[in-house]
Amino acid sequence: MAGIDLSLLLRGLLIGFSIAAPVGPIGVLCIRRTLAEGRLAGLVTGLGAASADALYGCIAAFGLTFISSFLIRQQFLLGLVGGLFLCYLGLRTIMAVPSEQAAAAGGKSLFGMYASTFLLTLTNPLTILSFAAIYAGLGLTSQTGGYLSAAVLVLGVFLGSAGWWLLLSGGVSLLRGRITPSTLRWVNRISGAIILGFGLVVLVRLI
Repeated sequence: MAGIDLSLLLRGLLIGFSIAAPVGPIGVLCIRRTLAEGRLAGLVTGLGAASADALYGCIAAFGLTFISSFLIRQQFLLGLVGGLFLCYLGLRTIMAVPSEQAAAAGGKSLFGMYASTFLLTLTNPLTILSFAAIYAGLGLTSQTGGYLSAAVLVLGVFLGSAGWWLLLSGGVSLLRGRITPSTLRWVNRISGAIILGFGLVVLVRLI
């Protein structure tokens, strides 16, 4: 039994890491917040996405097909909300004024950073489709190990996703001490433009 659980945990780690690793709007946002606010802000941003990944992992692992079917049917609404939110986030990032005091920037709500990326990841209809594809590819759709095995799998998904965000925020934070306010201003503009671009692409695909 322990071997099966370990195998599921490792597969969950693989799923979570592979879902999180591609650099999309959340990755850009994590990099930008790490540079602007510090490693903790970047990690909390990533943990919001990891939590959403784990929630979608629950839907897939526990076989909640009625929920996944509902989410797939609501792809247009989810895409609209997510696209508009990305556009708002991109414009806000472009106009953000860099703080002169790097350490004092932690005054911004960590919960707000967590919640924004959690909701942003949830409103991305591609997330659950990605999970469905990866689960099928790893042969997990035929697993019948019960609720305990499903829980172990979801734990692995969360840890794998969180591990990526820890690596990303930790790596970027090493460069933070070399970033001047002027450089950060350009980081804001470039990352904001990229996030805005992701949002526009989502909205265009809906048309």
